[in-house]
Amino acid sequence: MALKATIFKASLQVSDMDRNYYGEHALTLARHPSETDERMMMRVLAFALNAHEHLAFGKGLSDMDEPDLWQKDLTGQIVHWIDVGQPDEKRLIRASGKADRVTVYAYGRGTDLWWEASAGRLGRARNLAVWRVPADASESVGRLAERAMQLQCMIQEGQVWFSSAVDSVQVELDVLQPGTGRSS
Repeated sequence: MALKATIFKASLQVSDMDRNYYGEHALTLARHPSETDERMMMRVLAFALNAHEHLAFGKGLSDMDEPDLWQKDLTGQIVHWIDVGQPDEKRLIRASGKADRVTVYAYGRGTDLWWEASAGRLGRARNLAVWRVPADASESVGRLAERAMQLQCMIQEGQVWFSSAVDSVQVELDVLQPGTGRSS
C-alpha cells in the first residue's frame, strides 16, 4: 500500500521591503512521504522569498515535469520556475527553456560539491539564478515545521528573517549564479 502525503497548513505573513511586497498567504502543503521537514520548509522559504499572488506549489517530488513552485501568467506561460535542493542539471536546462526565469535554492551538506560539478554546464543558462542556503540555516528552518504553522518572513536589504511563534532564524543567502531572466 502506498504511503499518502501528510498535509500541513501554514499562515505565512511576508514583509519584503526590498520588493515592496506585503501579503498574507494561507498555504496548504502536501509533504511527500520521502520528503523531510527541512525540504518542505525550504519550499515555504522559497515561497516567501518570491511571494506573488500567482505563485503556487507544483507537484515537485511527485512529478518530475513540475517544479517545487511556479508562477504562471494568465495565458499559462511559466513566468518563474523555482526548485529547492540540488536538482539535476538536465532538469534545470529544460526548465530554463520553458520558463522566463528559473531559480534554485540549493541547501544541504553536499551543496558545494553539487555546484562544483554543475556550475560549468548551468552557467550557460542565462535565466537561471542559483542561491545557496547554508546548511545550519536550512536545518534551523526545518525545525520550524508543525502541522499548523503561523510564520513570518521579513526581507530587508538582502537580509532574511524567518520565524514562527517559537523561534526565529536569520537566513543569509549566497548567490552562486545571479541569472538575468528574460523578463522583469
